[in-house]
Amino acid sequence: MSVAEPRRIVLFRHAKADWPQVSDHERPLAERGRMDAAVAGRKLADTGITLDLALCSTAIRTRETWKLAVHELAHRPKTVYEERVYEASPGELIAVLNETPDDAQTVVLIGHNPGVQGLAEILAGSAEGDARERMSRRGFPAASFAVLSFTGSWKSLEPGAATLLDYWAPSE
Repeated sequence: MSVAEPRRIVLFRHAKADWPQVSDHERPLAERGRMDAAVAGRKLADTGITLDLALCSTAIRTRETWKLAVHELAHRPKTVYEERVYEASPGELIAVLNETPDDAQTVVLIGHNPGVQGLAEILAGSAEGDARERMSRRGFPAASFAVLSFTGSWKSLEPGAATLLDYWAPSE
């Protein structure tokens, strides 16, 4: 694949988690989260995007979200469970994405707030339609996702380099 072809990033926040007496990393999805994760997977499938690679936090709630969402997709991408995505800042998430092999055109990153929302805001130098307005109004609630596009190698991804193409949240 040429680095001149647009690449896409789907930033996907885990669905609603439960609050049992376990460490934060071990928190499972709540019942509503399980339902919302499947709905988010269907909405992601509706975009028609074929995902090449999934980078998923190692936290239980992100792994459960991805397992339920990917079940709704026509094509299952290679999934890498990446410890650095858990509790990562936007800058740390950019560093992880910068390591993506250039043969991957479209990557989904399944992570946590505030990092995922911050990354969407930082990367989006521009936006199509009302995507930025909807994301600003709604924030980045559990099970929401943003789709961004940029041109260049993964190593060249930096703040302001992408266009926000789409945004979806469970109440959209």
